[in-house]
Amino acid sequence: MARFYSNENFPIPTVEVLRALGHDVLTIQETGNANRSLSDTDVLSFAISEQRVLLTLNRKHFIKLHRALGKHAGIVVCSFDPDFEALAKRIHLAVDSEELLANRLIRVNRPLD
Repeated sequence: MARFYSNENFPIPTVEVLRALGHDVLTIQETGNANRSLSDTDVLSFAISEQRVLLTLNRKHFIKLHRALGKHAGIVVCSFDPDFEALAKRIHLAVDSEELLANRLIRVNRPLD
């Protein structure tokens, strides 16, 4: 199971389902870093320092950071899905199929209707 760090915009109901699936998820709110206007670089730096895969809906910025930085514990960028349980299950399947998450960018997109 993965060790995640969820960004400020990431839905808490999805975090709860990921936890129920056995993942260790730390939220930005739990670290006291929410509502502090941290830069995306600072958010990713914290995830790196905690050796956690970053979970975010902020795809554009974190894809750029992945390309610029390269070294991290992993980044999972997701498209928004109001079906929080389905999103969690797609994340679970995406990371479960990977042998290593370090330095990987994983895209989890909502299926087209």
